[in-house]
Amino acid sequence: MSLPTQAANGHGSDVNGPVANGAARHGPRKSKPSPPGRSLLRQTAPEQLHDLVGVGFGPASLAIAVALHDSLESSRSKSGSASLDNKRSPKVAFLERQPQFAWHAGMLLPGAKMQITFIKDLATLRDPRSEFTFLNYLHRRDRLVQFTNLGTFLPLRVEYEDYMRWCAGWFTDVVGYGQEVLEIVPKQGSSSKVVDGFVVKARDITTGNITTRRARNVVIGVGGRPHIPPHFPQKHPRVIHSSKYSSAVPALLTDREKPYRIAVIGSGQSAAEIFNDLHGRYPNAKTSLIIKGSALKPSDDSPFVNEIFDPERVDTFYEQSPEIRQASLEHDRATNYGVVRLDLLERLYSDLYVQRLREPDEEKWAHNILNFRNVTKIEELPPAGESASHGSLRLHIQRLTGCPKSERASGIETMDVDAVLVATGYVRDAYDDMLQQARHLMPGGDEAGKKWAVGRDYRIQFQPGTVDENAGVWLQGCNERTHGV
Repeated sequence: MSLPTQAANGHGSDVNGPVANGAARHGPRKSKPSPPGRSLLRQTAPEQLHDLVGVGFGPASLAIAVALHDSLESSRSKSGSASLDNKRSPKVAFLERQPQFAWHAGMLLPGAKMQITFIKDLATLRDPRSEFTFLNYLHRRDRLVQFTNLGTFLPLRVEYEDYMRWCAGWFTDVVGYGQEVLEIVPKQGSSSKVVDGFVVKARDITTGNITTRRARNVVIGVGGRPHIPPHFPQKHPRVIHSSKYSSAVPALLTDREKPYRIAVIGSGQSAAEIFNDLHGRYPNAKTSLIIKGSALKPSDDSPFVNEIFDPERVDTFYEQSPEIRQASLEHDRATNYGVVRLDLLERLYSDLYVQRLREPDEEKWAHNILNFRNVTKIEELPPAGESASHGSLRLHIQRLTGCPKSERASGIETMDVDAVLVATGYVRDAYDDMLQQARHLMPGGDEAGKKWAVGRDYRIQFQPGTVDENAGVWLQGCNERTHGV
């Protein structure tokens, strides 16, 4: 819909008038925030052949759903038919393991902000007129004017999660929550040996029931699985991955005033945020941030460096040899891995400086950053009382080369703690398990340790002639080695 110039640019001849500031002069508007609407995508019965099944419904799959809706909306406005091809709407379903939409729920910490501009939302760079832009979300929530007053491109993380949850609410008709996809099996056509579709098998996480859906195309966008170093206990209640921090830690350490001993392992944004949050969450606790390097390092989000995230850069990166791509990834790590935003670094340093001011003796400090350290082993100590099911933990810590000399013994240190918080990233290989039944379709055949090859369009490359050109599997969020960060 086209708007008169005054309405389109947000003000009339008086730029300080009631239209410009979003309220009449006699007081603010009192409007009710708009709930999510309903997408043009419609539910498809499980037994029907789907055009697309999306595995996972995080930001990547949500962005695909938004793009499909916008394409339908554009078609409808041009021809009066709510379809992509003017014949019918696509038959689409998304299967998500979580019981409801959630994005990094374990790290929605007080005051934590996004690390990238809201302009890189689910729609703006593709179509700034979309219903699903962050700015339109603010408008629908009746907070656009107030957000503008903040003067920032970096929303609070909890607000951005609410934005994506609002967008996801449009697509409840086509999302099956509580569905864990187990495998994706290629199926040949009835009159041909060529694969013309795939069967997606999923398990209901509540009932255990197994269901299947047939689809011509499958997009796998499940995100990463929490990575805990293999020499750490993998399922110990006192060893907690950062992805579960805000839910698991309060359940384990229930007394806010108790002098807990807590270790945080990692040197990136999540580790620094957790270390910072613990100071206020448990004011009497002794916390240690254990890092392998010499110091926490700032992330580089300067303009020229940020161009590595530009969409057109993918073409250049993909065309390079594997050796050059790997070298580029190592060179660009400071944009995304093992680094911390400068404002948080400065806050932590200021807090530690005040600690030094109040107590010159480092041995008495409540909060420490221990550099040049590597945790080599974690063992459980006997429970302190009969009612305790698990004892505290003992960390065995190797002091690495380059550690500043001190009066403490070199080599191996030990540290007893009540909890270990592990911020060591994610592994993005869930698709390997899902595609076990398709490995025989790999170019050149299946071989032990062989990795899936992915085209520039994120489509898995099968042996030529084995899969119909109108069918395929696409990977999202796990193509760094071929498509860049």
